[in-house]
Amino acid sequence: MPERLPAGTRFAVLASGSGTNLQALLDAYPREIAVVAGDREGAFAFERARLAGVSAEFVDPEDFETRKEFDAELAERVAGYDVGLVVGAGYMRILTPVFLERFPAVINVHPSLLPEFKGLNAVRRALEARDDRTGVTVHLMVEEVDAGPTISQETVPILPEDTEETLLERLHPVEHRLLVRAVADYFWGRI
Repeated sequence: MPERLPAGTRFAVLASGSGTNLQALLDAYPREIAVVAGDREGAFAFERARLAGVSAEFVDPEDFETRKEFDAELAERVAGYDVGLVVGAGYMRILTPVFLERFPAVINVHPSLLPEFKGLNAVRRALEARDDRTGVTVHLMVEEVDAGPTISQETVPILPEDTEETLLERLHPVEHRLLVRAVADYFWGRI
């Protein structure tokens, strides 16, 4: 059972894909998620938001000449929901200071033990490196990719027979648990 959040807590979730991390947050904090925003119109995350009765904001990167212009519009849309935190939950774009500096904090989840395997395809790269372990990191976002201060980490072994799919199946529950806990830790002042 997730920890209750302080009264009046509101946060936003950024997502680009299927939204499994978003679903974990929706299950834990259905009343506290003010908006789901993202950059891929067909992302299933938007359907998850709709089913949960949560507002969704799609911002099309193709409508902007620069990342900063895109981030300014995304920030403007999210800020309209008066949130105290933004959570990256499978959001696949690098955020610029135009976005990051607009909110008290932005946290993210990443499928590796940062600083190992920053950026895209972290699980594949861990397998290709023949490591015997990987894990999950929740961290504060900064402009440099996956370089912000660590909030929490948990190791997950890589089994000899693992494929990218089987390893992801074991990483996802860890991502969900750590991300849900990090939201509570943030709002209760523990990070």
